Amino acid sequence: MSVLEELIPLVYSEEFESKIETFSGSLLRNISENMSSVSCSDSVELESCRDEKAALILKFIAIASILIAGIAGVAIPLIGKKRRFLRTDTNLFFAAKAFAAGVILATGFVHMLPDATSALSNPCLPKTPWSKFPFSGFIAMMAALGTLLADFLSTQYYERKHEKQVQAVKVDSVDLPSEEGIVQVTGNDSSGKLFGEEEGSGIHIVGMHAHAAQHRHNHASGQEGCHGQVSEHLDENSHMHSHSHGFDDDDESGIRHVVVSQVLELGIISHSIIIGLSLGVSQSPCTIRPLLGALSFHQFFEGFALGGCISQAKFGSVHSMVMACFFAVTAPIGVGIGTGISKSYDPESPHALAVEGILDSISAGILIYMALVDLIAADFLSKRMRCNTRLQVVSYIALFLGAGLMASLAAWA
Repeated sequence: MSVLEELIPLVYSEEFESKIETFSGSLLRNISENMSSVSCSDSVELESCRDEKAALILKFIAIASILIAGIAGVAIPLIGKKRRFLRTDTNLFFAAKAFAAGVILATGFVHMLPDATSALSNPCLPKTPWSKFPFSGFIAMMAALGTLLADFLSTQYYERKHEKQVQAVKVDSVDLPSEEGIVQVTGNDSSGKLFGEEEGSGIHIVGMHAHAAQHRHNHASGQEGCHGQVSEHLDENSHMHSHSHGFDDDDESGIRHVVVSQVLELGIISHSIIIGLSLGVSQSPCTIRPLLGALSFHQFFEGFALGGCISQAKFGSVHSMVMACFFAVTAPIGVGIGTGISKSYDPESPHALAVEGILDSISAGILIYMALVDLIAADFLSKRMRCNTRLQVVSYIALFLGAGLMASLAAWA
């Protein structure tokens, strides 16, 4: 106790308290000054190219150009599903989607992530904590993992919802007094005949599952291997197991397309607003001109990838239209908002740099995840790709070409 009694007067002495107050006041003052809204940019080149009237004209051109590019990109797959050469099940669409996936991947890696790193490592920001930790990479990683979690939870939700619907229809079908809707799937039948047109040991599927079960049976029997190998050992247990869960290949694929289209739109919209704001707040035609072309190019192919996912998800016309329009107008709205606040907003202020860097990092993580997992891996590891050498070559060329072209635009924008 004697030691404590001696230390207490020292700790709570007036001299010690005054030093603490001085230190805390100095620390808060430094942080406040470092994070103030005063610009610390001294770029002579940008100031020499500053022209508000020319910049305003270019912004209106950018709004029109980006809007048209977005509408055209997202509309081609949606309208093309009614045209033979633009349908989503053709090899042409498959290769075009690979090109678009490359564009999205390069947008995340080459455009968004370096911009985030540049903003968060800017000398205008306080050295602590911004220079002590690679925040851009960490935030992008967490955004990618968050997208994975959202992807997983959304898939689980739609699967449970679909299973409940299937089970409800199955119960209704079983309760029918007659055997109407009962079909027979035989163990060795590859001709797809129904209602006992060929005799043989088979199983009976009730109601609306007849088509799904027959489709799964034919698919497994006739397309088991890439070179025409035929599986003749598909037993009844495998049929009953797959049927009992109420899912077939088309159902699972449809659920994935629903989830992918919605998560992809969320990621694209979030970064479209950011890049729209970046263009809108700029008063330099030297900055806006290259951004105009780059954003139009990138908006077109992002729209194409999103439109393809929406088309494959088989949404209703109204739902598809709402998602397409929401994507198309997001970037132009961002440009308009940026134009409106350009006189009061300083993109070189510490606050603006921190917010821009964080949002760019989040967008980069989302885009990288979506491009690699839900677009590239989903298509390039599919059975269709493995079984078609020509499609492999064309798709890989398209993927690298899209990524390379979008990456090369970083030299100008």
